[in-house]
Amino acid sequence: MDDILEVRSLTKRFQGLLAIDHVSFALQRNEILGLIGPNGAGKTTMISLISGTLEPSEGEVIFEGASIRRLPAYRRGRLGIARTFQVMRPFPDLTVLDNVAVGALFGATGHSQVLQDARERAQRWLEFVGLDRRAQQRAESLGGPDRKRLELAKALAMRPKVLLLDEVMAGLNHVEIEEVITVIKKVRDQGISILVIEHVMKAIQSLSDRLLVLRNGEKIAEGRPQEVLSNEQVIAAYLGTKRHE
Repeated sequence: MDDILEVRSLTKRFQGLLAIDHVSFALQRNEILGLIGPNGAGKTTMISLISGTLEPSEGEVIFEGASIRRLPAYRRGRLGIARTFQVMRPFPDLTVLDNVAVGALFGATGHSQVLQDARERAQRWLEFVGLDRRAQQRAESLGGPDRKRLELAKALAMRPKVLLLDEVMAGLNHVEIEEVITVIKKVRDQGISILVIEHVMKAIQSLSDRLLVLRNGEKIAEGRPQEVLSNEQVIAAYLGTKRHE
């Protein structure tokens, strides 16, 4: 197996509260790994630890064979780790195009970019996510579904090798969810490895190569979707006492 990212016994405490409890797993190249669990399980905290917006209390994050635990978020972005945020906060006074151009300037090779090149790359990613028609609008004018597309385009403009997605399908209808699934699979087809948090079970089943399940900060299951979702411990912890189809 060719792992691009490895988490080793990662732990995070908040003033005595154990949010992540010695969790270990690996993300393989060109893989989509679904991260699921009940509210408060530690999913977003895990993404924050990997992306560098939080520092771990213990453990290691290994990217392409080297520890990145002590690197700040912007350095991880330069290396090729990008994320979306569950709470979307675009730059409201900038156009949609320039919001994505910021991602291009911030990410891998961004330091060598000029603004015009960044805008050209931003335009390509807006077309990729189906948002090019709104390129010249102010970001604050976008509705929820389009803001999610913008969040994804900003992350992709960073030219990531690993993309961390935090509930990019939350609040979308069935048609919009299918569109986002298609886009995420196209992202993987471009050689980008993806770790995705999602509560929409049908979406995560069809999207993921493997699933990782957290409960109260602990890893309780990992494996193929069908195997994990039939695990009695997962059913009890996350899906409830009855299985969801």
